[in-house]
Amino acid sequence: MLTEEELTFLRSMFDLARTGDTGRLVEAIDAGIPVNLTNGSGDSLLILAAYHGHPDTVRALLERGADTGRVNDRGQTALGAAVFRRSERSVGLLLDAGADPALGPRSALDVARYFELPDMLLLLNGR
Repeated sequence: MLTEEELTFLRSMFDLARTGDTGRLVEAIDAGIPVNLTNGSGDSLLILAAYHGHPDTVRALLERGADTGRVNDRGQTALGAAVFRRSERSVGLLLDAGADPALGPRSALDVARYFELPDMLLLLNGR
């Protein structure tokens, strides 16, 4: 059982991913926080970093073994989030790490088609 202080600390990790505070997030992961820490909505640190447009954080999480196959409670993946945000750099990093463009009920390919993002479709299909 975790204390309220420990839970608050873990919740702060998601804020670091959202804000792209790569240094502090990596320090916590290197000290033992799980790289695939997931919140109550199924969002992993990687999904949040990708959604909020922080490719350096995405890269650092991938280097530490973040799972590109995590799907949140809304059926979204980190790759889908990066596509939605039109972050070519994050999309490339995720694809290079083996992310599947067709994974999930709201896959990265679905996102690119639905929001009519031809540049993202090219990236996804070009790999």
